[in-house]
Amino acid sequence: MDSPQSSSEFVTVAKFLDPAEAQMAAGALESEGIECFLQGENANTIVPMVFRTKLVVNGSDEAAAREILDAAEAMEPATEGDDEA
Repeated sequence: MDSPQSSSEFVTVAKFLDPAEAQMAAGALESEGIECFLQGENANTIVPMVFRTKLVVNGSDEAAAREILDAAEAMEPATEGDDEA
């Protein structure tokens, strides 16, 4: 019998208000060989503040996907005002 978190299940590893950011995150995962898909991307385009685009991966890739996304987030440049107290 499969465990509750079976590797054949899909899990959401991130949610985005901006579809462009979701596409970049999906590209980062795909470049590392992790298959993923975006759920709700078109709804987000129609009514952006209501729907979030979900980045979904296979359960067996969840840990690796989160590690890649965390590393990518850490590399983002600071925006204006980030260093102001």
